[in-house]
Amino acid sequence: MASLMMVLFAFGAGFDMAKVQVTGGTIAPVGDGQGLKLSFGHAMDWPGITLRAPEGHWNLDSYSEVAIDVKNVGPAPATVCCRVDNPGADGVRNCNTGTLQLDAGASGTLLVPFNRRGTTLAGIKLFGMRGYPGQAGEGGTIVTANVTQLLVFTPKPSADTTFVIANVRAQGHYEAPAPLPPADKFMPFIDTFGQYIHKDWPGKVHSLDELKGRVAEEAKDLDAHPGPDGWDKWGGWSEGPKLEASGFFRTEKVNGKWWLVDPDGRLFWSHGFDGVGAMETTPTDERDAWWQDFPGADPQLKEFIFKGLHPLHGYYAGKTVTGFSFSYANLKRKYGPDWKQTWAALAHRRLRSWGANTIANWSMAEVKNLRRTPYVATVGFGGKQLEGSQGYWGKFRDVFDPSFKQGIVAAMRNEKGRTAGDPWCLGFFVDNEIAWGDDTSLAMAALASPAEEAAKQVFVADLKAKYATIEALNAAWGTKHASWEALLATRDTPDKQKARADLTAFYTKTAETYFSVIRDAVKAVAPDQLYLGCRFAWVNDLAAIAGGKYCDVVSYNLYQRDISKFHSAAGDKPLIVGEFHFGALDRGQFHTGLGPVGSQEERAKAYLNYVEGALRHPQFVGAHWFQYQDEPTTGRFYDEENYQIGFIDGCDTPYAETVAAAREVGYHLYAIRSR
Repeated sequence: MASLMMVLFAFGAGFDMAKVQVTGGTIAPVGDGQGLKLSFGHAMDWPGITLRAPEGHWNLDSYSEVAIDVKNVGPAPATVCCRVDNPGADGVRNCNTGTLQLDAGASGTLLVPFNRRGTTLAGIKLFGMRGYPGQAGEGGTIVTANVTQLLVFTPKPSADTTFVIANVRAQGHYEAPAPLPPADKFMPFIDTFGQYIHKDWPGKVHSLDELKGRVAEEAKDLDAHPGPDGWDKWGGWSEGPKLEASGFFRTEKVNGKWWLVDPDGRLFWSHGFDGVGAMETTPTDERDAWWQDFPGADPQLKEFIFKGLHPLHGYYAGKTVTGFSFSYANLKRKYGPDWKQTWAALAHRRLRSWGANTIANWSMAEVKNLRRTPYVATVGFGGKQLEGSQGYWGKFRDVFDPSFKQGIVAAMRNEKGRTAGDPWCLGFFVDNEIAWGDDTSLAMAALASPAEEAAKQVFVADLKAKYATIEALNAAWGTKHASWEALLATRDTPDKQKARADLTAFYTKTAETYFSVIRDAVKAVAPDQLYLGCRFAWVNDLAAIAGGKYCDVVSYNLYQRDISKFHSAAGDKPLIVGEFHFGALDRGQFHTGLGPVGSQEERAKAYLNYVEGALRHPQFVGAHWFQYQDEPTTGRFYDEENYQIGFIDGCDTPYAETVAAAREVGYHLYAIRSR
């Protein structure tokens, strides 16, 4: 086995400072060569340094990640990133990137796990997946044998930042996957249960009898672990303080820490899982040769063929396709004709046994409606798009257009008699991972939109009120608009720095309008329930501040290793994690997801560390794992994800290691939180 660490840079006497490319800042040695001090300004979007491999490249095939020890020695919370490059890296292709957020004075380790690129299996066409068997195909983004440089930078800073970096290294042993079979023996490579054929692993199902036999095996485990002592029916802390009972979930700060409070007045910390009951579908078009004993050919399982699917990203984007849910088929084969009722009830029993007390986002109504475990509501709605905007999941909506308010009002009215007024409903997530961009993006998007766009008309009206004449605006922005009408007509955008004050002011107005309109609609229908925000993924301080002003709880999807020092610009507000996960490649899946680790044992440790970190943080009131079940081995239809991120696999078998970690933290949830 190779060494578990390789030093990439030591900043001692032999280090040549002149070879470091510096952009937007300065560097200086620290502590007799023990570290390098990086001081960045904020006039540029991506200030940073480039550290080139001394011999032209490193071969890091034996390692799993790059790691850098970092300390934030500046006066404010800040973010630092590291990008590991191959030749031709552009921020997306031929590189991997890691991110670390640190409070002022805090230290941490910035990790960049490798998402390796493999080679296409000769004579075999594989497509429609994020990861491929044996890392064949183009699922990865880096060749670890040819790493040429590291970029250390801070993304779009709004203030000056200063970091000290040290101990730049490659670490973690990587074991290459087993070689693939010859091309003429590769197909089919997915069995009747949706599993990879050319590998075996603990927990793999080999027959229908074995699948059915798992029911009795798991029942013994659940009998032995009925759930934590000291919980009330909601999963609140029955042995803890008794507060005011409002009949619904609410928030309260107790002894310097934010908490949820359950309907009976007991302290509650939300430990849960996304997607409970949500079985995903994989495309079957152009894949006939992939399947061994395809279950969709069975008349009893044809109901799990779904037609008319519309993928958003990847190989099938823009097409209408047919798909199949191996997960649903496995449940029917495992539990019989009444599988829906059996499995829904089992989900509640599992969660309690695993030390969880929340059915989180994207979960099925059939499970939530049993009202045995508190759940969150998921609300989405339409509205006119802000034409000049862009985002991975689609454009931002025009919050000033009447359709925005009409859409959320109608969506919340649909919750009457369902989630609204239900004490088991913890609160409402509205939207998910929308395109907040940087702190000028939505204002620039308004200016880049057509003249009839409501947001553009509101922005121009605000500028008229401030500047009175177009000449005054031109002088401030360095523009040459002939008239206010000409400004409305053009879709050109100004220099961001010259127009920054006005752009950020309108961005704030947009963000506050977004949150205030939604909050009013939620409270009009569910006045006693919580508005949980929009689940920030890509966010800037102005959006977070607006969220903190109007949300009862501010939500983030945080795919990080440790959030014990997480800083939110939302201020002193309760926070909740809407999504996090870790995955490995040792159980037949082809992609680790967004939190790669080396094994199921490492995944369990990462889970334990993450949730314990959230429990130690005074603002977090919960953390929800994404997701309950692994994604399809051959990719979910709408974006190709095929991540090993479940607490159960595609055959409904729990991952024992991660379940044990959930129990370890879940059964001691309130003892840890109250320390």
